[in-house]
Amino acid sequence: MLVSVAWRSLISRRKTVLLTYLSLVVSISVLISVEHIRVEAKESFNRTISGVDLLVGAPSGDLNLLLYSVFRMGSPTNNIRYDSFQTLKANDSVAWAVPISLGDSHRGFRVMGTNSDYFRHFSYGNDNRLTFTKGKPFEGLFDAVIGAEVAASLNYQQGDKIVIAHGIGSTSFVNHDQAPFTVVGVLAPTGTPVDKTVHVSLPAIEAIHLPSAQLSSLLNAPDAEHPVPDSITAVLLGLTNKFATFTLQRQINNYQADRLMAVLPGVAMAQLWELMGSVENVLRIIGYLVLLASLFGLATMLLASMNERRQEIAVFRTLGASPALVVTLVIIEATLIALSALLTSVVVVVLVLLTLEDWLTAEYGLFLSYNILSPELLMLSGIIVIATFITALIPGIEAYQKALHSQLSD
Repeated sequence: MLVSVAWRSLISRRKTVLLTYLSLVVSISVLISVEHIRVEAKESFNRTISGVDLLVGAPSGDLNLLLYSVFRMGSPTNNIRYDSFQTLKANDSVAWAVPISLGDSHRGFRVMGTNSDYFRHFSYGNDNRLTFTKGKPFEGLFDAVIGAEVAASLNYQQGDKIVIAHGIGSTSFVNHDQAPFTVVGVLAPTGTPVDKTVHVSLPAIEAIHLPSAQLSSLLNAPDAEHPVPDSITAVLLGLTNKFATFTLQRQINNYQADRLMAVLPGVAMAQLWELMGSVENVLRIIGYLVLLASLFGLATMLLASMNERRQEIAVFRTLGASPALVVTLVIIEATLIALSALLTSVVVVVLVLLTLEDWLTAEYGLFLSYNILSPELLMLSGIIVIATFITALIPGIEAYQKALHSQLSD
């Protein structure tokens, strides 16, 4: 009964109610989006690389190894021997091993030396494998596979020639222009550092640093034996048995023939995310401030309507309604507006995520699920309802006083 009366009362003031409703829809949509993006961004961050059980490199700290091997940020303090990689690959607990060699660049984009196993085993997101929009993996010594952002930024196509430079700066004075590479493949967008990487073979990284005479012989005799690197930057390991992860990690850290350090990617990711906790909190504060502003608007609308509703309140009192019942009616009206705005906001956010899902993944590396139903949303809904109840108390008390006043006047 009260709900029906409250709804009809809102309909009678539909213009001001509609504006308040739209304000709440915007604020709640922002708050839900911020909370969902916060949770999903953390998951997306952790899914920059998936399926890798251990990262192995020279001892330099967990975060440093993660940054240069996965995010292509910074530089390694030291390399590890290539025969250490071969030993790791031969371990019974290792299903696959992918070597990585860093140190060169092309017009500001990192160049990474690896082998063909990289394209077979590297995955990101929800175990998504690398795919090609054009071409195929490198086969020849001076073939290159470029990421989607490299191709888009530099307008490269399959068959174009590129020159690798020594160092990681956007400008280099040491170019390996005596051995240009040919683009043989362009990777599909992943939203990860793969998009900003030029991939070449490990022998190619070794070849471009050879003396001119040896390099010329390789260029003139493409079938010649390819050089084997002495060292590499890091190794990505996938294990046959997840239960062997900690045992193998301990073995690698105690390896006597070379100075090695093994890191669990998930643990290192969690440590890195903790450093970004302040940004996470700022996003949440902004969302709640927007909601608070809209709730003030709701309270203002209800207060402004009290003068217009003197006759309505007098009629309620004449019919025997108590002042407490009038307060309840105002709270129900506010709750109806808030719940309607909440449901609309959920629908709006889901539709936006469905529309922008692929674009957000390709451009920003955010793997945002359109399924926003979660414990966080339930908690957020509870906070909105409670905040609405508290906000509605102010105009409710005003209605209570007017109800008493109308009683004394009668």
